[in-house]
Amino acid sequence: MWTEGESEGLQTLGIVVVLCSSLKLLHYLGLIDLSDDKIEDELEMTTVCHRPEGLEQLEAQTNFTKRELQVLYRGFKNECPSGVVNEETFKQIYAQFFPHGDASMYAHYLFNAFDTAQNGSVKFEDFVMALSILLRGTVHEKLRWTFNLYDINKDGYINKEEMMDIVKAIYDMMGKYTYPVLKEDAPRQHVEVFFQKMDKNKDGVVTLDEFIESCQEDDNIMRSLQLFENVM
Repeated sequence: MWTEGESEGLQTLGIVVVLCSSLKLLHYLGLIDLSDDKIEDELEMTTVCHRPEGLEQLEAQTNFTKRELQVLYRGFKNECPSGVVNEETFKQIYAQFFPHGDASMYAHYLFNAFDTAQNGSVKFEDFVMALSILLRGTVHEKLRWTFNLYDINKDGYINKEEMMDIVKAIYDMMGKYTYPVLKEDAPRQHVEVFFQKMDKNKDGVVTLDEFIESCQEDDNIMRSLQLFENVM
């Protein structure tokens, strides 16, 4: 069995992978631009298959200003002129991020987390709402978003089968060239460590409250949630 330090590292790794991979996707789609290039004040709304909601409404629903939303939309429009992204695009993007692994299942789970309407497509509004949480949301909002990713069947609980699916997807995505080399039973051990820490009442499932409480007790996870607060 792993030591306490190793188990804490695993929990932090899981949170960081979620945040890093999500933000890499958003950067690829043009929603995060770290350059200093100036953008025109006027938002150019060209004809696309999907037009976003009014910026005033998005401003009220997110932690972004209207100016920031204009910049975000321009970047998204340049990379996604149709205005929507489907699951296959997610898989293609993650295949480029992780060429030594198989990221298809992780991309599938992440797509479902972004596709809040569960209609098979992700719009600009969906990305902006997620970006607002990941970059500027409260600790509870960030952890709730992560919990939703792990809760595959959306029943409000994380069971061992769901966690095993997520962990396997992360290991498959990282590929066989990790160091140190992972043992064959590493995913199962990771899940056991997760449930020992998170399943407070030992009923075999992890609730949102248990997840948030356990993460807040972990200084490493709390630090990882602050890594990207100054991206924009």
